[in-house]
Amino acid sequence: MRGLLNRSPNNTYTHIAYINRSIVLNNTHPHSIIVLVQILDLTDLLNFHSLIMDYLVGWSYMSLAPKVSPIVKVLSRTYKLTTSSFYNRCGITPTNETEQLRFQPCLANSPQVEEKMHQRRSANYKPNLWNYEFLQSLNSKYNPEEGNKERVEWLVEDVKPIFAKADDSLAKLKLIDSMTKMGLSNLFDNEIKEALETVASTKNFPMEGHVYASALRFRLLRQHGYVVSQDELRSFKEGSNTLTSNIEVMIELLEASHLALEGEHILDEAKAFSTGILRGSASCLDGRLSERAIRALEIPMHWRVQWFDIKRQIDLYEQQEDKQSNLLELAKLNFNTVQAIHQRDLIDISRWCGNLGLIERVDFTRDRPVESFLYALGLTQEPHLSSLRKSLTKVVILILVIDDVYDIYGSLEELECFTSAIIRWDSEQIQQLPECMKVCFQSLRDVTYEIAYDIGKDEDWHRVLPHLTTAWADFCKALLTEAKWDHLGYTPSLEEYLTNGRTSSSGPLLLSHAYFFVGHVKLEDTADLLERNKDLIYNVSTIIRLCNDLRTSKAEIDRGDAPSSVVCYMREIQIGEDVARKHIKALIDQAWKSINAHCFGNTETPFLRPFSIVTVNAARAAHILYQFGDGFGVPRRQHWAANFI
Repeated sequence: MRGLLNRSPNNTYTHIAYINRSIVLNNTHPHSIIVLVQILDLTDLLNFHSLIMDYLVGWSYMSLAPKVSPIVKVLSRTYKLTTSSFYNRCGITPTNETEQLRFQPCLANSPQVEEKMHQRRSANYKPNLWNYEFLQSLNSKYNPEEGNKERVEWLVEDVKPIFAKADDSLAKLKLIDSMTKMGLSNLFDNEIKEALETVASTKNFPMEGHVYASALRFRLLRQHGYVVSQDELRSFKEGSNTLTSNIEVMIELLEASHLALEGEHILDEAKAFSTGILRGSASCLDGRLSERAIRALEIPMHWRVQWFDIKRQIDLYEQQEDKQSNLLELAKLNFNTVQAIHQRDLIDISRWCGNLGLIERVDFTRDRPVESFLYALGLTQEPHLSSLRKSLTKVVILILVIDDVYDIYGSLEELECFTSAIIRWDSEQIQQLPECMKVCFQSLRDVTYEIAYDIGKDEDWHRVLPHLTTAWADFCKALLTEAKWDHLGYTPSLEEYLTNGRTSSSGPLLLSHAYFFVGHVKLEDTADLLERNKDLIYNVSTIIRLCNDLRTSKAEIDRGDAPSSVVCYMREIQIGEDVARKHIKALIDQAWKSINAHCFGNTETPFLRPFSIVTVNAARAAHILYQFGDGFGVPRRQHWAANFI
């Protein structure tokens, strides 16, 4: 609600505001703010009710006697809004200034007036760093068709005897850990399961006082679904005075602590203890050990996208004196072969973007095809899931464009019309909008139909489509809510912000698409199974939202966007930015504990495990994307290039 307050003789305030074309009458009250709103027509009435229901929390309103307006000759109804001066959540502030305000009419009705009154903003995004010709020229000698597949299969058989040579539990754990870090675990599923079963059933493990072995065993067993008590790491407390100089132990203890569940205080203590030791020692270590300590402190392995770390892990393994040459060759060849498939996916996406031609017609938005693909790659790396990767990339590209439409381009009236069109999936409602918004809507429709057909083919695409369009509608409604907050100058509480922000994070939208590629269930069961996984999606979306906010809030404040979670909490609790950021990071830790509880204890529906992996990877991809800043807003070619070229 826009308006101003004028001081009255008895030191109370009268409020003058405008809702669409209606006139707000004034009144005063010694203990509350009263606003009389005159509704002139049906459009105003609908907008007024939307305003009341969405924003004026803590206000009461009542309908007064209707009257006929001599000006517009329609039935007019006056509403009285009352709020306590101590519960003024819509942010009305007193001022002695008096000025005439006019509410902007809907662009769909008056585009010329709207264009004059709404000033388009610019985020000054940097251009795309990736040249189209360069992307199209990507080529690899490691394509599976070139005979590399046969070599990989031969090496797999050659490596299998290594499991039998690992004669004790610690040797087996180290072998499994190395294979997992180098991206080979999917090639040795059966062997790893047998080895872990042996380790889990071994009595008198770990060796007394062997904190490194205990932490490694705990981490690998819990990651693979075994029930492991936190008491297995209690030994670190008993020998804490002698552990401070052993950095390898501290790194492993820190990594294990991030698999904690809510209420596992031993793991919380292990995390605090190892973090303190590593922070105090990292600067004094040699190059390789220092790098490992710093990376564990920045983002632990459990929070990282494994694929983006494989090349580094292969390099580290190659430096080991006890490395196995055939295992090393297999790791390199497997990585290069899978990477070649990813490069072909990227070539297809680059060509698709050129054919779509969307970015050329919406020049205010972010042009990030490679970054969009890398985010989708963070969700799923399996060679056989190219269709999922490319579909998610298309969704991410559209998310960036539509997010910028809401954040920096559209007026509130335009955005309401745009959102209504998406909810109804009806292009008739956008005909009076600016051309670029019509182009966005048409591209969204075309791409969504394309993905629905890719999922359901001729038989079922029409049954898939409603799920996808509903997800887009929810996303756009959340963006509209943020646009309204911005328009009103309203700062929500952190809880209110996150309730909406989990949807605007795009997490539910992306995962609704991903589900159909890896859910492996009947279409009629989709809604039920998504509902059963809503807590997982909820927590993953929380992490995506908060990781984004921690890195982009300053730029958004500079642009004048609606407040982020950091700002909401600062204003709600009246604290400084450093304290607010610490609280946001604690919420991320808490969300990960909930994710761990879902993943490590969920055995009811094993066929949904692929979906759970993709879902958790969405949180991991957010950590990587926003590790060094806004990965979409400020492209960093050198940072991403190492994963591809």
